[in-house]
Parts: sequence; structure tokens; C-alpha cells
Amino acid sequence: MRTLFALFAVFTALSAHASLPIQHWVLANGAKVYFVESHDLPILDVSVDFPAGTALEPANQGGVANLTRHLLGLGAGGLDDNQIASGMADVGAELGGRFDADRAGITLRTLSSPEQRDAALSILAKILQQPTFPAPVLEREKARVIAGLQEAEARPESLAAKAFQTAVFGSHPYARRDSGEIDSVSKLQVADLQAFYRSHYAASGAVVALMGDISRAEADRIAHQLTDQLPPASGEASLTIPPVPALQHAVSRTIPFPAKQSQVLIGQPGVKRGDPDYFALYVGNYILGGGGFDSRLLNEVRQKRGLAYSVYSYFMPMREAGAFQIGLQTRTDQTDEALQVVRQTLANFVTNGVTDAELTQAKNNIVGGFPLRIDSNKEILEYLAVIGFYDLPLNYLDEFPKRVEAVTAKQIQAAFKRHIDPDKLVTIVVGGSGK
Repeated sequence: MRTLFALFAVFTALSAHASLPIQHWVLANGAKVYFVESHDLPILDVSVDFPAGTALEPANQGGVANLTRHLLGLGAGGLDDNQIASGMADVGAELGGRFDADRAGITLRTLSSPEQRDAALSILAKILQQPTFPAPVLEREKARVIAGLQEAEARPESLAAKAFQTAVFGSHPYARRDSGEIDSVSKLQVADLQAFYRSHYAASGAVVALMGDISRAEADRIAHQLTDQLPPASGEASLTIPPVPALQHAVSRTIPFPAKQSQVLIGQPGVKRGDPDYFALYVGNYILGGGGFDSRLLNEVRQKRGLAYSVYSYFMPMREAGAFQIGLQTRTDQTDEALQVVRQTLANFVTNGVTDAELTQAKNNIVGGFPLRIDSNKEILEYLAVIGFYDLPLNYLDEFPKRVEAVTAKQIQAAFKRHIDPDKLVTIVVGGSGK
């Protein structure tokens, strides 16, 4: 059975469609359902997401959101963590999850035959609706998280990421680390996880995504099975994330670290999901630093000057404005020169925009590669979850190539001027003596 499932998993489940038929409805309990029916393979992919990310946890309980989501699958409905794992393995199913500042989710991949599917879904229903948060498991997982946080203090990339988040977001909840801090994690108790679960895992906030070999009626039944026994909606905690304030001035910080290479992160708050400028920023960033060897940053920093092996930029859209980030590693003695080149390249990009040749190449590459982004069940499932969680249009995937094609050079220039201020950048360098 497991061998058969592994063979199925290596094949793509849905070829590129001219139109992706997303079905959407809302259950009586408030849960939103997004479903794509495909009988190409006998596989069902399911995810259930909640507004239960880091940004929504109590400020004095850093790490509670992460541990709550993690422990869902480590004890539920009379099953311990070993029984959950073996129960899934026995029917060839795979349990997974995702977690960030906005959301927390559980994913399931199973064969669609009723025997295997129903067994896997029964376990998933218990995980979502009957978690037990066993105290010994919590202590074990707290120790694991704390060990990871301690280890991160010796990794320059982790030091850079933490300093960057703090500098970009300040006191905003997006500044928090997903795993929390050593002090806050060490104080967490079972009651804290239970309270966070009750206040953030209600059916009214759930987004159920289903992709695969079932009917609409079966999808509806499964959605009810996974959400009808979730906690009732609670007013105990706010599910609203405040807007991210713009930076008032540039911030530069150098963290000494004994290494030959400096870790460099540059950026500021960027854009949120659904922003009208998103597609202009997306295409523009491909030209700036998201297109690999096609990007200006790589051309200026690596190709012309050999200051770094790679350099990238990206926007991370969230419920509110996520980070715009540029990153690279360079020899410590070349750090100042690399920083000057990156800042000048960004300033020129914001001021002068893109050329027609750059825009044509970017559009061709983005649109040409788009079918590969929706050529498997898992990839489509992730898009369904994003569309549902962030209330994007049902035709988002169908319209994506068209929206990219419609972007103009003027729109890119205007969007970058609205969202990126080269005079108010956060710059984090980990490496060197710090003098």
C-alpha cells in the first residue's frame, strides 16, 4: 500500500488548465470550503487553516501559537502521538502542517478509496477537534524548541533574521519569532495551549481546502466532519492584526560574529495580500532581485563585481504588510562595498523603473513558468488555502497570467515609489568585529 502511494505521489495530479474550477461554499457553522474535483489520480489532499499564527498570540506568551498547532497531532481523541503516526502510516496517509505569523494549518494526503480515506479523516477529525495537549509531550516539545532557540544563537543567519524582524516591525506582532523566546516558552503550561486553542480554532474561522478524487457531496460531508465539533466562536481574543507602521527613518545594525562571510539583510515593510499594487510589485521584483540570473541585483553584485555568489529580493505579503527583503552573503572585507552597490541599485530601480526589454523578459518567464506552479494536487491545495484565508477572488489563478501580462513599466515604477523608500531601509549585518 505504501509503495503504491509513493508511486502515485511522484506524478502530477492536474495538468495546466485554461480554467481551474474552484467550488466554494460556507457551512452553517461558518467554516469556508474551497474544493477542486479531480479524478486523475486516486488521491485526496485536505487542509484546514485557522487565524492562529504568531501575530495573534498573547504578547506575554511567545511560542504558544506554534506549540498549540504542533501538539494538535501529538495527542487527540484517545490516541497518543505514536498511535496517530502509526494510524496514518497504516493507510498510507501523510499528515503535515504549516505555520506563520497569520495562520496555522493541518494538511492531509490520503488515498481516496473509502477504506483508507475514512480512516485517515477519522484521525484528522480527532486531531482538529479533540486535542489533549498531554503535559509530558508539552514538556518534551518545549525542551526541543528551547534547544533550537539556543542553537539559533550560534547561527549568523538566525541572528540576522531575528534582528531584521525586530528592526522592520518594531513593537508590531509581526516582529515575533514563530517559535517564541526561551523565557516565554519555558513558562508555557497546558492551560495556555488549551486557552489559545479555544479562542483561535473556532469553526467560524476555519478554511477547509480539498483537492482530488471525491465528489462535491463528499467534500461537503468531509468539511462538516472536520469542523462541526470545533470550539464555538469566542470573544476571548482578537483575531485582528493591526496595520504595520511605516519606518520613520533608516536603521542600521552590525552584529559582530567570527566568520569570513557577512550575512546581510536589507528591507522594510512591503505589501499586504490583496493590495492593488501586488502584481506590479511582483513583476518588478522579478526584475530587481527575484529572477535569478535575470535580475539587476545579481548582475550588479555578482556578475559585474563578484561581491557575492547570490543575492535575492522578495515581497512577503501577509494579512498586513509583510517584509520586503534583500539578502546576500559577502566576504567581510567587502561588506561596505556590497551594501553600497545594493542600495544604489535599489535607489536607481525605484527612481528610474524598468526597461521595456526587462519587462518583456520578466513577463515571458513568469507566465511561461506559471503552469508548473499549479501542476500537482499539493500545489493547488496550497493556493486554495491562500485564496480562502485571504479572501482572494475565486478566479485568482485563472487571472494570474493575465494580470502579469497587463503590468506596465509605469505601474511598476509607481508601485515601487509608493511602497519602497530607499532612504528608510533597515540594514542588518552579521559578521566582522562590529567596530
